Amino acid sequence: MFRLSGGIYALFLWLTGILMLVQDPCFAQKEVRITDSEEEHRLLYNEIEYLEDKNASLTINAIRESAWSKLFKPTPEHTFKNYHTKSIYWLRLKINADNLSEKRWILEFFDQTIDEITVFVPDNNGHFSVKNMGDKYPFKFRNFSHKNFTVNINPDAGRNKIYYVRLRSHEISNIIIYLRSLNRFIAYGLYEYFFFGIFYGMILVFSLYNFMMYLAFRQKQYLYYVAYNISVSLYQLCTEGLAYQFLWPSFPVWNQYAYGIALFFVSISILLFSQSILQLRKNAPKLYQLINWTIVLRTLYFLICLVFKNDWFIYKIVEIVPLLVCYYCGCYSLYKKYPPAKYIVIGYSFLLAGFFIKLFRALELEWLPHSLFIYYSLSFGFVMEMIFLSFAIGERVRVLKIEKEKAQRHTIEQMQQNEKLQKIINQELEEQIRARTKEIIEKSEIIDKQNKELTERNQLLKEQSEEISLMLVLLEQDNQSLQTDIEKVTRDRVMSKEVDFAEFSRVYPDKETCLKYLADLKWSKGYVCLKCGNKEFYPGSFHSRRCTKCAYEESAAMHTMLENVRIPINKAFYIIFLVYSSGGKISSYKLSELLSIRQGTCWTYGSRIKKLMQERKKEIRNMGEEGWSKLLLENITR
Repeated sequence: MFRLSGGIYALFLWLTGILMLVQDPCFAQKEVRITDSEEEHRLLYNEIEYLEDKNASLTINAIRESAWSKLFKPTPEHTFKNYHTKSIYWLRLKINADNLSEKRWILEFFDQTIDEITVFVPDNNGHFSVKNMGDKYPFKFRNFSHKNFTVNINPDAGRNKIYYVRLRSHEISNIIIYLRSLNRFIAYGLYEYFFFGIFYGMILVFSLYNFMMYLAFRQKQYLYYVAYNISVSLYQLCTEGLAYQFLWPSFPVWNQYAYGIALFFVSISILLFSQSILQLRKNAPKLYQLINWTIVLRTLYFLICLVFKNDWFIYKIVEIVPLLVCYYCGCYSLYKKYPPAKYIVIGYSFLLAGFFIKLFRALELEWLPHSLFIYYSLSFGFVMEMIFLSFAIGERVRVLKIEKEKAQRHTIEQMQQNEKLQKIINQELEEQIRARTKEIIEKSEIIDKQNKELTERNQLLKEQSEEISLMLVLLEQDNQSLQTDIEKVTRDRVMSKEVDFAEFSRVYPDKETCLKYLADLKWSKGYVCLKCGNKEFYPGSFHSRRCTKCAYEESAAMHTMLENVRIPINKAFYIIFLVYSSGGKISSYKLSELLSIRQGTCWTYGSRIKKLMQERKKEIRNMGEEGWSKLLLENITR
């Protein structure tokens, strides 16, 4: 019995020993050895051990005790994450720096969203120097003026020294830890900031260019595009830690919310940009409403995060919803053969690719390589998207130009049709005049014959002859009335809203005609000298009038709307007529196009006329077509 029991006990010890031999190679922490021949090393898997302090009660002395020290476990993933944001995590690193002779090394933490990082650096006496870092501390507390958290490695600590790291963060963070030589860190930092300068410089150039385009054309999509670029740059500055370094280094509290606010404006601006550039209100009303509802829901979620649930800012995955909505709108517009949509789809495809690469990287997928391109994939997607969105805006401008040319051709065709119609009407009037004249001539011949016959026949028919003479007089009056009607029809046609400058010039062909009309209108109630009040005058050149008493000469244009006008006076007449007949709705661009005058001059002169119309609206309300002439006497002294 004793032998059996001893055999079982020996077998138990043997199996225990085998399990320990099997377990130790798998879970024993690996020592990280750094030498002068290396430049950098990333700590992975069993090179990092962690301990979760759920009650946040452990100290550095407590975790070094054997009871707690045995509870450290190797990291289960390629990159360590603090899944329980209410807990404090302790990391243990074994670094052998015994073979260093010249190089200085640093320990670098990449994720800028970690609230607190406390590094315990060992010395030769078994004690620790404490280095506090994290985005809750002002930027000036850092060892180096760099966006990442860094601490110096103590080369005098000897071999097999254990570094402890205490971590606390309100959101799940990727704890990426690198050992780098100081030379490598400086070179890497310089290259990194150089590419950051290129990236943000591109954003600045794109933004300034499109803002100038907005000032020139007043198209809303340019302003939305600028807002989107600024929001993207602010978000990238926050996530890279550059905003903390350069924008608010003394206000670490902004690090908790700034990236969420930036993401909100990224979503809203890209939704508004897509809605505007794709013209969804006209081309796809249902998608237009879909984007409006997406904006409302995204705004509601933002307000909840900002006021009630600050922790919800960490759920950046919600940004996929606005992006997919914009992508679908772009694909639908591309299906409907809207030209700018192809660039929209390509740009959003790059951004979606960068978004999913970033998501896969956060999920630590084994097949995804850990490279600089993967790390900055979202930034690359933003750059490519901005480039193709600029192409989309350019394509939109090209489409607008084509539409404008079509509208101009349509206007020209309409004017040609109006000219043909005018010719037809004139021909009809001429035919009517010829027919009436012929009729009158025939009647005159008949009357002459009748007069001869009546004279020869009998003197008693004299009364009838007088009646015939009276008929001739009436016919002559009809002829004159017909001539007057023809002139009135021509004038009415000229005074219609559809008249062009060529027709208008038939009534007011030159400066002489315009000044004569203006003089008649100005002195319709009699002449009074502005200096002495005399009512007698001598006629002057260009219809001016000189006082017979004091010899003061007053031009027809003086103290009127046309005083000191710098454009041809008949064109000024035409501008007043067009602004009046259109009710002030004609644009300065249209006036400039019709009269070949600078748009600024048309705007200034037109604004002056519109203001006068507003002041005299009661006076000219019921005057009809003649009301425009009252605007000529704008500056007459009462």
